[in-house]
Amino acid sequence: MSEDTIRLVTIGRMLRRRRRLIAVLAVVGALVGYGASVLLFPPRYTASASVLLPGQWEERELLTQVQIAASSAVVDRAAARLGWAGVSGDELRDRVSAKAADGNIVKISGTADTPERAQQLSDRVAQEFVAFAARIAGASGDSEADTGPEALRKKVAETNRRITELANAADPGRTVESVQVRTALEKLRTALQEAMKKLDEADPTAEKAGMVVMGPAARPTGEVPPTRMQLVVAGALLFFLFGVIGHLAAARADRRLRTGPEMAAALGSALLGTVDVPGERSTSRPGGGDRRALVRRLLGVDTRWDVPAPQRSGDEAGRRIRYRRVCARIRGRLPVPRRLLVVVPDGDEVARQAAGQLVAEAGSVSSPGSSGGGEPMLRMVEVSVSRPTVPDRGTESGVLVVLSAGSRTAGELAGIAEACADAGHEVVGTVVAGPVRTRPARSAGRPPENATPSLAVRGHATGGPA
Repeated sequence: MSEDTIRLVTIGRMLRRRRRLIAVLAVVGALVGYGASVLLFPPRYTASASVLLPGQWEERELLTQVQIAASSAVVDRAAARLGWAGVSGDELRDRVSAKAADGNIVKISGTADTPERAQQLSDRVAQEFVAFAARIAGASGDSEADTGPEALRKKVAETNRRITELANAADPGRTVESVQVRTALEKLRTALQEAMKKLDEADPTAEKAGMVVMGPAARPTGEVPPTRMQLVVAGALLFFLFGVIGHLAAARADRRLRTGPEMAAALGSALLGTVDVPGERSTSRPGGGDRRALVRRLLGVDTRWDVPAPQRSGDEAGRRIRYRRVCARIRGRLPVPRRLLVVVPDGDEVARQAAGQLVAEAGSVSSPGSSGGGEPMLRMVEVSVSRPTVPDRGTESGVLVVLSAGSRTAGELAGIAEACADAGHEVVGTVVAGPVRTRPARSAGRPPENATPSLAVRGHATGGPA
């Protein structure tokens, strides 16, 4: 797995074998998302009110009005009018925003914890913006109205009155000079009126005055993203992805050996064969069950997911033939029959079962009255992988290592081989054990045609072949 490309079939196998753990991770992620929605992202609602700015406006002027609408001068007045307990203008400034829309419209948005408050906030800010803009433009009758175009209008009106007084003071129609003076004064009055008319037409204040709120804000019906449901779904999806990526990364970094030749090479011995152990799951030791093992079994993490699925096994007789062939290969490698230690790594339940069956098979073959004399006597011992210690050489004069595929790294197997060498033992060979699925039991009324009664025994059989 560590050197192979990760394919969809690998992901599918991982999801199938770790579906319980992935489901638990997704539920935990959903709970984390729900907690975040309660503590970090409480429900928020946003309402928007539109303000129309009549007349012709340049882009930078619209941007100025947008800044004014969200300024502290407007928001503080809105906060004072609303009078919400514990809510100041500084807090409301973070909840109010404005932007320019098409058609000289300023859209003011307010965010609050309830739809009613969001609607009230946006409406109040829009009203305060219109009032503040009107005061700036002079529509409220402030003293600033006496400056600029308004002052010019007053001067023109005063000049018209002066022209009227001069025309009345002139001798009406008695002399040519008086007629010329009156005609000149009327032309001056007409020119002043036309100039004021053009000034009124070109006055931007006259066109840009009179901002109006385009109706009350609509009451929001949905929360502002991220909503509670979005956070729950995002949390579940995030933890699901973390679970998948974590499994793939762990399998990618795994350096445990998975083939018999590799394991035999790491131990410095020859591969004597492979044997089958019935059952997809390794059985627990007597008295070894605890809460941790129960949790691992419930979550489905008590078996490896990155190894091929166990193949369907034949009958008991076929499995015992494999053990006998291993015993025959051991006998072929020994010049004379002798006692051997069967070393099993601690915690490898599949290897422990295979070693027990191998010891029983060798004992049954070499038992008195059987035709298989000369078989080696085997004794099983378990050694710790972290600090392997093999019993010193005594009656036994060799070691047979039994382990399951994909359970140990090359370094761990090298440590076991060194421990055997320190104890004065030679590693005679390596046997690889693998779990297999047993066939469904046949009914009692229909036994197999070629079944051998003496071999139809499971576990540690002691009888020899028929």
